[in-house]
Amino acid sequence: MTQVPQAKLPAPPVAEQRPHSYERHGFRVEDPYFWMKDQGYPKVDDTDVLAYLMAENAYFDAAMKPHEALVETLFQEMKGRIKEDDASVPVPDGDWLYWWAFKPGAQYRTWYRKAARGGADQMIFDEPAEAAGKEYFRLGAMATSPDGRLAAILMDDNGSERFKLRIRDLATGKDIETVTEVGIGEPVWTADSKGIVFTEVNENWRSYRARLHWLGQPLSADKTLYEETADKGFSVGVSKSQDKSLIFISTGDNATSEVRFVPADKPEAPLTLISPRKTDRIYSVDASHGKLWILTNDDHVNFRLAEAAIAKPEAWKTLIAGSDAVYLRGVTAFRDHLVISERLNGLDQIRLRAYDGAEHRIAFPEASYNALVSSNPDYAPKVYRLNYSSMVTPSTTYDYHPAERRLETLKVAEVPSGYDPTQYATERLMLPTRDGKEVPVSIVYKKGFEKNGQGKVFLYAYGAYGYAVPPRFATDRLSLLDRGYAYAIAHIRGGDDLGYQWFLDGKLAQRTNTFNDFVDAAKGLIAEGFTSPGKIAIQGRSAGGELMGAVVNMNPELWGAAVADVPFVDVLNTMQDESLPLTPGEWPEWGNPITDKAAFEYIRSYSPYDNVEAKAYPPLLITGGLNDPRVTYWEPAKWAARLRATKTDHNLLLLKINMGAGHGGKSGRWDSLREDAEAYAFVLTQLGGAD
Repeated sequence: MTQVPQAKLPAPPVAEQRPHSYERHGFRVEDPYFWMKDQGYPKVDDTDVLAYLMAENAYFDAAMKPHEALVETLFQEMKGRIKEDDASVPVPDGDWLYWWAFKPGAQYRTWYRKAARGGADQMIFDEPAEAAGKEYFRLGAMATSPDGRLAAILMDDNGSERFKLRIRDLATGKDIETVTEVGIGEPVWTADSKGIVFTEVNENWRSYRARLHWLGQPLSADKTLYEETADKGFSVGVSKSQDKSLIFISTGDNATSEVRFVPADKPEAPLTLISPRKTDRIYSVDASHGKLWILTNDDHVNFRLAEAAIAKPEAWKTLIAGSDAVYLRGVTAFRDHLVISERLNGLDQIRLRAYDGAEHRIAFPEASYNALVSSNPDYAPKVYRLNYSSMVTPSTTYDYHPAERRLETLKVAEVPSGYDPTQYATERLMLPTRDGKEVPVSIVYKKGFEKNGQGKVFLYAYGAYGYAVPPRFATDRLSLLDRGYAYAIAHIRGGDDLGYQWFLDGKLAQRTNTFNDFVDAAKGLIAEGFTSPGKIAIQGRSAGGELMGAVVNMNPELWGAAVADVPFVDVLNTMQDESLPLTPGEWPEWGNPITDKAAFEYIRSYSPYDNVEAKAYPPLLITGGLNDPRVTYWEPAKWAARLRATKTDHNLLLLKINMGAGHGGKSGRWDSLREDAEAYAFVLTQLGGAD
């Protein structure tokens, strides 16, 4: 153990407690750190707030300074496993092949294309040049016009996820128009390449309308194709059918959706509503061969696939019925096949179904893996591009030849510093929970790891919004495996790993199943001999950060260190603040404590900030972003302040707020990697293995 004694550090910041309370549903809630929310948000210029955040950052720097050598060692290890001049496999799109490449040392990608029939490479977007001089840069989307002349490009330079949408002439590399300063999502082009359909966010960062802009026309002439006015919790998005014939405009929240369409060659025609919104019904749509292909959960929790005539879009006819065993997750309608993403027994499957009904699944070589349909812009490809990896197999790009049922390997991610997969082992465990379920846990370790109860485990999970953390390869975790750790992913309820019901069983009034599953997975790893209490490091991000806050409150004795990135921990207050960007759209996930007393009481029972107690907590590293519109900076700040004032131990508690970034942390690939190195260094210095 190389943990620096607390006595060698300056005193940690002590945030002032200012009386603030409110009553709801007969309860009085005390919130002494309410003042940390700048009342002018999203602008943050309150001097007291900024002084506190900078004091926390200074304390973080002081605590980590003795470990600079370890951070640098980890960073260089991680960097050495990444090919500096890496490039993607070119993707065919019409008359062109598109790809990205990193120049040696570059933080960001450069994008290229060349004619499919042959010719010189053409640079079409230089992220390093665009990012020069900026603390943060993110390319949000780049959509090339059907005629190949122009690109609609979304860029964010502060992490607020309010993107500038510009139209670039690819022949000259010059921007010819700025369409909006508050765009979001992927824009789509009209069929004639003369117009762009895009979405915008309002002052509350809600994607609320779809607009049509004709190139060369003043912005004042832009037409609103659809604006969501009925439900302020709904977000609007746009997309185009795989056959390029229709532009879809969708609206919905986490539980309910509604889709309209307009011909891509007549974007100002009246919108056609496919089916009116029905609470707790989700549907998504593609089009080909004059039909709509609809994936919906209207009569089975694991979804069915239906078809409908474009002229009668609400007359749905079942093509593939819902199944308890097979969870249908997505469909893309190519010329020759419906390519269906699904999950069977928790494992990814890709099914190809011809329009005459003949179908088969693609066979993959391992028992546990992550497989997904990659970028396939063309409507009639001869092969289908796929991505694949497992806990021990690096990311692999395949082309699948359907006639031969053959996977062609195009690229296996290179690990320049060397990687021998035979030195590592992976398992998929089914561990019991307190209510009789079994939670899948994917785990990887270096061979020789002894299951004698003395090992150290790094346990990760998310557990919300139906997102399943895939059991895929990651080079950074090799730095833990090579230091004797096992790395595990708990596929807890709240994700959709075992089907859509697995997601439903971790939301609303069943939210605590998520926390219990995580704790029970840890106890299961202990029972299986992987580790023992106090030798488990844990990490979660965003809603997974909420998970971290809940489980350190519930079972602090289990954890040797905890990393909570941009943690959603002030749940009760956030879900009552309708002015915040995501709150109304989040009520279907968490409940509405404003109107629902039971939801208020339930959220109050687990909200991490509201349940900090006077007891010993494990060492904690907490991160946030000043410009984060998803989890606002004051959530981690308030939580850290209350923990400091309440906990009884002397374990290290660090708060780091990125003052020029948002939800994803720093944007450059090396800057982001250094933050990963900092997190691992924190774990190693607190739990052991740094020597």
